[in-house]
Amino acid sequence: MQATPRKLTTHQKAIMIQVLLVYPVQQVGVCYSPAAADALAYAQDFLTIFKTVGWTVNHDGSAEIVTDRSAGLALLVSRGNNLPPGAQALRDALRIYEIEVETFCDSDREIASGSFVLSIGSRT
Repeated sequence: MQATPRKLTTHQKAIMIQVLLVYPVQQVGVCYSPAAADALAYAQDFLTIFKTVGWTVNHDGSAEIVTDRSAGLALLVSRGNNLPPGAQALRDALRIYEIEVETFCDSDREIASGSFVLSIGSRT
């Protein structure tokens, strides 16, 4: 039996857009696990939201790089940096829909201060 693909509903996207519009200046990267059949489409849902609210989405060729530490969604920041307010709002909005997001400090990536990466891994 195959699992239902992860995706955000139109309503969920609309709510997240409203929540994230409060944070107009944000840099974000998105990466996903190529091993997960639904990860690219799920990543596209988030890219649509981020671009709609006017966030700067990093296109640095790292779209298919994902951390092995998370089986679901993770927010990555550089070591020593706190989760930016926009990332906190994203995490809280997702939790409303019972979508859990882990947070990791990732010293292997060059993540600028005040920015974050949304990592979409395989399902648990």
